[in-house]
Amino acid sequence: MTDRPRRAPTGAAVLQPHITSAITEAVLDELAAQGYGRLSMEAVAKRADVSKSALYRRWPSKQDMVIAVLSEFSVPLAEIPDTGSLRGDLLETLRAVHDWLTHPRFATILPDLTAEAARNPTLAAAIAATIGEPRRALGAATLRRAINRGELPTNLNLELALDLTAAPIYWRLTVRQAPIEPTYLDQLVDHILRALGAHTAPPS
Repeated sequence: MTDRPRRAPTGAAVLQPHITSAITEAVLDELAAQGYGRLSMEAVAKRADVSKSALYRRWPSKQDMVIAVLSEFSVPLAEIPDTGSLRGDLLETLRAVHDWLTHPRFATILPDLTAEAARNPTLAAAIAATIGEPRRALGAATLRRAINRGELPTNLNLELALDLTAAPIYWRLTVRQAPIEPTYLDQLVDHILRALGAHTAPPS
């Protein structure tokens, strides 16, 4: 018997980028409007004008969908170019953290997601693995560049340094809900440089 050529997969099996993009926007909109607890696959599908099966072809559950979308949004924002100096790198890092935390939708999503993660250890672990750890790895690479340039001590505690870099902006914006004045990030960089024992002086 002659073997017949196999048929190519139907279009339904192909993940179309424009549909994925529409779903991504819908997830962010639903998270900002409803919060994680009340978000549903049905609501996302309706907002994106797709079938629920389009969602399940991409992610097996609501949590997987939300984490994937937030990771795709959050991690690239932590990719900082090498400016050639520790001060320049830190300033770009702080600006990126500021832009992340003040994004119109994410600024609403983050407090709700943080509260939800405190009640849901599985969600908290997923956020740490797919968002927190990749972002910290990018930040650690920035600090290691400074160590290699001789701008930071070789025995620098990277974990504490990473906390010190991001925490002040998070505290000011999310906890205190205070404004960021035009000179705040420059002043914060100078304080962080001193706290890290940097072998470089800020410009006069």
